[in-house]
Amino acid sequence: MRLEAIVTRFPDLEVVELAAWIERGWVRPEPAGPEDWIFQEIDIARIQLIFDLRRDMGVSEDTAPLVLSLIDQVYDLRATLKALTRALEGQPPEVRAALLAAIAARPKP
Repeated sequence: MRLEAIVTRFPDLEVVELAAWIERGWVRPEPAGPEDWIFQEIDIARIQLIFDLRRDMGVSEDTAPLVLSLIDQVYDLRATLKALTRALEGQPPEVRAALLAAIAARPKP
């Protein structure tokens, strides 16, 4: 998706503000020339997230990097847990049982 389509999809988002988000690394579209980019679905979802954080939730420009970093960490953790779950599912039953027992025996926070 090109910049024009993004502007249409987010009419309340100024191109200058979007360019600032790109400059800060909050959104990482592929360059398509001077002042133009190609946005993938992940970029569009990220723009929506930032837009909601800034407009609907009132997250300040100074706080946004921290919030985005925490959200990115949660998504990374979820992906890691899914990969771990898939790896555990491929293990023999006795290995799965031992791991589940170890998890259940861990101290609770």
